[in-house]
Amino acid sequence: MARGSASPAAPAVAAHPRAGTLKLVLLLIAAAALIAAPFFLYPIFLMKLLCFALFAAAFNLLLGYTGLLSFGHATFFGGSAYFTAHAVKVWGWPPEFGILLGVAGAAALGLLMGVIAIRRQGIYFAMITLALSQMFFFFCLQAAFTHGEDGIQSVPRGHLFGVIDLSNATNMYFFVLGTFTLGMLAIWRFVNSPFGMILKAIRENEPRAISLGYSVAEYKLGAFVMSAALAGLAGGVKALVFQFATLTDVGWQMSGEVILMTLLGGIGTLVGPVVGSALVVTLQNYLATSQFPVTIITGLVFMACVLLFRRGIVGEFYASRLGRRLGFRPES
Repeated sequence: MARGSASPAAPAVAAHPRAGTLKLVLLLIAAAALIAAPFFLYPIFLMKLLCFALFAAAFNLLLGYTGLLSFGHATFFGGSAYFTAHAVKVWGWPPEFGILLGVAGAAALGLLMGVIAIRRQGIYFAMITLALSQMFFFFCLQAAFTHGEDGIQSVPRGHLFGVIDLSNATNMYFFVLGTFTLGMLAIWRFVNSPFGMILKAIRENEPRAISLGYSVAEYKLGAFVMSAALAGLAGGVKALVFQFATLTDVGWQMSGEVILMTLLGGIGTLVGPVVGSALVVTLQNYLATSQFPVTIITGLVFMACVLLFRRGIVGEFYASRLGRRLGFRPES
């Protein structure tokens, strides 16, 4: 080696020649498992898991791919739940239009909140989103259409497209599964588009992105609105699954819960938030009737993951030698 030259880098791990085939096989196995799941597990539990998985994936779109930590995503999740529940129960809208209203309302809230919040960075951005979210919480507490602490109850599921009876648990499950799949496909396409590449550039080095001529504020706002709309999609569907919308959906605890799910699974990964939400929802479901306090167990799991899996469960697998050899990467 020539004098003064840099030390040799660690040898690159060659990708598995059949990585694409392996990913396709894993995707087909996951799809088959999700299709068969309602015949073996409680459908309401599965639907809750899918709703929160989509919510966490939508939040990760902002945190993992744009680098913006929001403490106010419950606004979009719970706000959409209220809009959907009110439209379906009071106005008599069909479920598909009620959910579309919820998504539009969440996107509008995201635009309003984003215009204010993106003017700041780091902890200031996070605190602004938290403050605005609390303002919306107290609005929901006082507004007439939300029914205050009682919430909107007994929301009818109705008939999808006037044909499919969603009061049937199996029909409702496959509707939620279809919505979840469409949401995840939208996130995947968004992340792997030129727009998504610019967002990742902003996350890695914002001054560099500005020097290249990109309007960083506009890209951040676009990501914020997209994340809010997808979170609203999850919230609207959740309102139909459980047939109510309450203040719990817009509380700061809900924002903290989705942050926990994303961190456990792995930020900046496509399936990480899904894994994290599955872990949290499963703990909540199966420990609810036990003598163990759910929050303490969840906290211990979170501490263990932070100490052992610094990048989250999926993030650590991707960073491992096996994950790199198999060709997995965060956008996978």
